[in-house]
Amino acid sequence: MPSKNADVPPPLPAPLGVAVADSHTHLDMQSGTVAEALAKAASVGVTTVVQVGCDVRGSRWAAATAAEYDAVHAAVALHPNEAPRIVLGDPDGWSRQGAREAGGEAALDEALAEIDRLAAQPRVRAVGETGLDHFRTGPEGMAAQERSFRAHIEIAKRHGKALVIHDREAHADVLRILKEEGAPERTVFHCYSGDAAMAEICAEHGYYMSFAGNVTFKNAQGLRDALAVAPLELVLVETDAPFLTPAPYRGRPNAPYLIPVTVRAMAEVRGIDEDAMAAAVSANTARVFDY
Repeated sequence: MPSKNADVPPPLPAPLGVAVADSHTHLDMQSGTVAEALAKAASVGVTTVVQVGCDVRGSRWAAATAAEYDAVHAAVALHPNEAPRIVLGDPDGWSRQGAREAGGEAALDEALAEIDRLAAQPRVRAVGETGLDHFRTGPEGMAAQERSFRAHIEIAKRHGKALVIHDREAHADVLRILKEEGAPERTVFHCYSGDAAMAEICAEHGYYMSFAGNVTFKNAQGLRDALAVAPLELVLVETDAPFLTPAPYRGRPNAPYLIPVTVRAMAEVRGIDEDAMAAAVSANTARVFDY
């Protein structure tokens, strides 16, 4: 049964002493204006956000928003679940506007060409979120999803941008494709969902691991184990807002201003103080997204 507070934004947390960035958010899916969201985040020490596109329209919006606000950087891509919908011609796809009724490979090529064009813009710092999702996409969509992922890897490398990966129940295949294609120099596993053993593999390859509010969930000991072994210089923090609101506010709307809650939980897992945790993720995020 949903909480009676499900639509009530959580309160402002105590401000961080060291400014940090939300490395992955979806402002276009949150209530209020961009200016309001940025001001609220800045009031608690979250001074930078990476706005992530999931389809052509959302990626255009991300690029335009980053061009308008100094505190926003953009990532552009077709979400892994968007590519099959485009190819299969699903008019009720991820964006409810991005898929053509005709569908087909040509429609996917056209969408990828627009992502390529957007990726060239200076305020677009990354290509993502791309990758594989074996949870929501069935066997009939796997080929399109994989083709899209490989294309995004190529786009990121050609433009010298970071690659932001969505990996849901597809760890082995994502790692395989990164090996086959050759990963960009800066590769991020957004909303890291692997275990400690996978974290060690990511560390060997220099892949960044971005932890979201679900690292605070009671049933997420595996994520905390992964965070405990991940090299601190490869760790980021994100909201993935409006999703994955950290405990004790799980189920309520997420937003960049809640990053301090997750940073403090991450510091506890690592056994370091929150300023040290914040300083590390701040430096890592600036290095990944080249700002």
